[in-house]
Amino acid sequence: MSLPTDHKELLKWAKAEKVEFVDVRFTDMLGLTHHFTSPLSVIDEEAFTYGIGIDGSSVRGWKSINESDMLARLDASSAFLDPFFEHKTLNVLCDIYDPRSGEAYGRDPRTILKRSLEYMKSTGIADQAFFGPEAEFFIFSDVRFDSTMQGGYYHVDALDAAWNMGKDEGPNLGHKMRLKGGYFPTPPNDIYQDLRSEVLAILESIGVETEKHHHEVASAGQGEINLMVAEGIKMADNMIKYKYVLKNVARRHGFTVTFMPKPVWNDNGTGMHTHQSIWKGGKNLFAGDKYAGLSDMALNYIGGIIENGPSVLAFTNPTTNSYKRLVPGFEAPVTLVYSARNRSASIRIPIAVGSSEKARRIEFRTPDASSCPYLAFAAMLMAGLDGVQKKTDPGEPADFDLYEASEEQLSKLKKVPESLDRVLEALGGSSEFLQVGNVFEKDFIDSYIEYKEGEVKEIRNQRPHPYEFVLYYDC
Repeated sequence: MSLPTDHKELLKWAKAEKVEFVDVRFTDMLGLTHHFTSPLSVIDEEAFTYGIGIDGSSVRGWKSINESDMLARLDASSAFLDPFFEHKTLNVLCDIYDPRSGEAYGRDPRTILKRSLEYMKSTGIADQAFFGPEAEFFIFSDVRFDSTMQGGYYHVDALDAAWNMGKDEGPNLGHKMRLKGGYFPTPPNDIYQDLRSEVLAILESIGVETEKHHHEVASAGQGEINLMVAEGIKMADNMIKYKYVLKNVARRHGFTVTFMPKPVWNDNGTGMHTHQSIWKGGKNLFAGDKYAGLSDMALNYIGGIIENGPSVLAFTNPTTNSYKRLVPGFEAPVTLVYSARNRSASIRIPIAVGSSEKARRIEFRTPDASSCPYLAFAAMLMAGLDGVQKKTDPGEPADFDLYEASEEQLSKLKKVPESLDRVLEALGGSSEFLQVGNVFEKDFIDSYIEYKEGEVKEIRNQRPHPYEFVLYYDC
């Protein structure tokens, strides 16, 4: 259902449709969505033009308690009718503003992406940026985890998992996924067909266009849903809606979904391959007569992502768990190179359908969906624009299997950092390309690094790991 994008028309429509509540939503710097709900009767035009007061000190990485007042300014273009609430509720995403200065808040991820798009336009390089993420996920039937002073553990299960081949299910009917055998099997092996189709149907009903869905390679409930390519803010908003719908449909069917990159050992992790291109005057600037049908600008854009890759990963692969996916042998791209069709390269140039220039794009395969889409898209765009402005040479394409490459070949190529702490070090030492145009404020970057370093220290320095007991208990 397409709703009015003008806030006056939206309010008029909501009253005519007897909407009872408005659910106001925003994301913190880690990508977690927060919300509060108000009766429609108290939402007026000022909510869209000025904002509604919220406590910024209760949001991770935002304001201190002595300067906690913030404004949530609703964006009518993001509105949709909630498909899960019992009472008729209009969901609206918003931007965060500082009530004192009246300026958009520099730690609000949606604001950061908007600034990156405004900066792109100000350079004259392009006036549109399109993104198409392929966000993979795991569907589990049981998840338990805890970490206390005297213990820590996790346990996951999936009905179709390879490890349940011999489980007494009274009876076990077989048709489990074989290890790494989850790519495109039909039912009865693929038991989540109807669940994923229901997600697509609901997404379409709330205005999120979809392309396809399928089971993925891993043998424990791994899936993928592709959304149709859209412009920057709309695509990031669609990702927030996609995660919300998927998680709630799964819960309605007695399952749980995670976008954690590597929740299962010794099997494929989940990524978020992100297709992207920039346009001007309705023309795709990535189409040309160079390698794989790309333009010089596209190659420079690739060069910018490769050159700035370690810093970009702080936002596209922002968890310690992200780097348990980025290891050789599991289809995750661990080398910062580009290639046509080669899925072992971090940047792939997909085959354009027919000879259409509109389909020319690049696919950055390293990101994962634990990222905040607003920050991930902004970081990739700023890195690419940096390459365009500096005419960065991406080097030679890697048209060979990187997993079978010789040590000599690999020694000449730039690798993805092996851990989050290395990525944060890279960001701390090289973030100028993000700060241009005040897109990523230094205050935000410093705060982000400080918060993420706290996560690293907990994992690396402080908390015992269950596998350490396997290795060292008898020492």
